[in-house]
Amino acid sequence: MEISEKVMTGSYDLNKWLEGGYEPGVITLFYGPPASGKSNFVILASCHSAKKNKKVIFIDTEGSFSVDRVKQISGGIPEFVLKNIVILKPTDFQEQKQAFLKLLKESKSENIGLIVADSMTMLYRLELAEARRNGMEEIRKVNYELANQMKALYEIARKKQIPVLITTQIYYDFLSEQEWLAGKQADVNVIGGDILRYWIKCIIELINKAGKKKAIIRKHRSLPVKELNFEIINEGIRKKSWF
Repeated sequence: MEISEKVMTGSYDLNKWLEGGYEPGVITLFYGPPASGKSNFVILASCHSAKKNKKVIFIDTEGSFSVDRVKQISGGIPEFVLKNIVILKPTDFQEQKQAFLKLLKESKSENIGLIVADSMTMLYRLELAEARRNGMEEIRKVNYELANQMKALYEIARKKQIPVLITTQIYYDFLSEQEWLAGKQADVNVIGGDILRYWIKCIIELINKAGKKKAIIRKHRSLPVKELNFEIINEGIRKKSWF
């Protein structure tokens, strides 16, 4: 299979940082706390692909897709951009499963340039909490379904040679009083954990400390671990020096 070129992010600074953009044929994961910029990264990439007259499939489980944000980014052509974005809005994990069945059908289109799931794990987390009340068998079923959805994304990415961008939330390990008093920092964990990591070739952590945002490449097939301080502006995302 011919290897496609990287797909641009919609930001000059991000393209430079990623040495060309997002890798085709792989899943890129963004993780971080609320207000760290996860949705902005994937909406920006969606607008860029749609501007190129490529079809974007956007699975929105958090209500994060904003038409107003698209208008800001799109530079006066929001109608053209929006007509190229197919938005799926599941409200529970069963509807997310149905959204993936529709995704598999939509993926037969020859003009798909990008697939986004924002967030991949919010509805999974709610379903998992319910499953824990009903025993290990239910937990296994929920985890199995999430794995199936990740497998579907991976196979589409490989077959279509397009990027797939997904987001997930984080949680922190519990610290004992002694550990807290000793100044230990709680470990950051990705919701979905190993189920997500198995299928992912690029992982980007997003950090927001007192409004100062940073992106860190944690895993990549060809790039080292490196950081980018950034800010969110009307037109998208740009490099920012906080010092």
